[in-house]
Amino acid sequence: MSDAQTRSAQAARRRTFAIISHPDAGKTTLTERLLLAGGAIHLAGQVRARGEARRTRSDWMKIERERGISVSASVMTFERENIVFNLLDTPGHEDFSEDTYRTLTAADSAIMVLDAAKGVEPRTLKLVEVCRLRDIPIITFINKMDREARDSFELLDDIADKLQLDASPFYWPVGSGQRFRGAVDLKTDELLVYKRAEADAPLQDGERVSLNSNSIATVLDEDELKGARDEAETAQAICPAFIEQSFREGHMTPVFWGSALRHFGIRELLDGIAKLSPPPHAQAAEKNGVAIEMKPEDAEVSGFVFKIQANMDPQHRDRVAFLRLSSGRFTRGMRLKTASGKAMNVHNPMMFLAQDREIADEAFPGDVIGVPNHGVLRVGDSLSESGAIRFRGIPNFAPEILRRARLGDPLKAKHLRRALESLSEEGVTQLFRPMIGADLIVGAVGALQFEVLVERVQDEYGIAVAFEPAPYAAARWISSDDAAALQSFIDKNQSLVALDIDASPVFLAKNLWELGYVQEKNPGLVFSNSRERELS
Repeated sequence: MSDAQTRSAQAARRRTFAIISHPDAGKTTLTERLLLAGGAIHLAGQVRARGEARRTRSDWMKIERERGISVSASVMTFERENIVFNLLDTPGHEDFSEDTYRTLTAADSAIMVLDAAKGVEPRTLKLVEVCRLRDIPIITFINKMDREARDSFELLDDIADKLQLDASPFYWPVGSGQRFRGAVDLKTDELLVYKRAEADAPLQDGERVSLNSNSIATVLDEDELKGARDEAETAQAICPAFIEQSFREGHMTPVFWGSALRHFGIRELLDGIAKLSPPPHAQAAEKNGVAIEMKPEDAEVSGFVFKIQANMDPQHRDRVAFLRLSSGRFTRGMRLKTASGKAMNVHNPMMFLAQDREIADEAFPGDVIGVPNHGVLRVGDSLSESGAIRFRGIPNFAPEILRRARLGDPLKAKHLRRALESLSEEGVTQLFRPMIGADLIVGAVGALQFEVLVERVQDEYGIAVAFEPAPYAAARWISSDDAAALQSFIDKNQSLVALDIDASPVFLAKNLWELGYVQEKNPGLVFSNSRERELS
């Protein structure tokens, strides 16, 4: 097999996907069960146990230990039946959506987890909008069927009405809660039998019984069997048939049902991911200023950084860049360059299983590797062998909360600025420096991020800082095709203009009315709630 054929074949067996959900829909439990089904772990509870062990070993994220929450995205790689799965796990807490948004840029598909009793919830809606912006196909898993659930047809209508997605069920549930009997495979007319498993039980293959066999009477009584047949036939008649192209284009979602806690429907979902989720595809890029597509089978190794994890070892100020590979065959020790010409030899690339790491000797498109570096790489950077490749940037989103940093010791002002700049490079919070005055304004999508920031600045930099309400309610990046008009606006409104970490101008509005008024008075300017920084 030639090198090109090897690269193409390896990429074809990769499935890189993220799991998205509203908090408490069961995402963490589903993540663990998928790892269990894939053979990556052998006992239920290990994902949580690994997290606890990591928190025990590490003193740099006290808020995780105290509240039992995850505040950072992670990557889990495992192999099953010749398919390599790269699961991009994201924070479930609603305050950490920014990290989730960026992680989605590295995914080829997403698993949307819905609570069967609640349907589509607000956070889910926001995440689906981001998937739609990135043309990311979505597979739906309706969870918690072992509890009382909404009507199944209502749930599919909810997906169609709120998300504008055609829902195509692959299975159909029989009952819910105490009356849950399993799910009918709509292709084979078999019942996947539900047997209540304990949460810490090992994962077992599900029993299947044909609806037309005599043995179905041991699982369903006469009324249940009639109801199961009627609903399955109705679902097949009125629900849209699955069309792969429509799914790949983001217009249709295949639907699976189950209970992550009780191990039901997990293997079927994993098989669905393997069969339906797309492998890595060509990605738009620039090479020497010319628009190109980097294909997985291309010889040149290339990829982009979608996440930075800093200071896992505070004594060494270490940083690990999460690099999603887009093309080529990466090998350990390879020399890669950023688009600005910064070169690095990647001697110790890492592959991940939750919080565990191991050295990666090679990796292929679709894989995510950790690249240790000391502040060289930023979120959104491109890496390639030539240094001539630029991928589309990773977006920053306008923060929902703005706070002003206040120091206990004014003599540490410069140290605080460096600390906030360093932490903002991870992309979880944003730093704005007003053009007038010495204030440091920090933006985030949730209040909990400021608590994390206070602890990390204290623990990692030895600086006591507090965050108080800022006199601003909204931040928008300003741009214009007319450079003179943009500069004129900045000159006239210096008290309301700040620079972000990349020195891009940002308008800080005192309230939403002021934002609307200024936009109306300056039709030649663009006030954007997201920005893709120029890649370096």
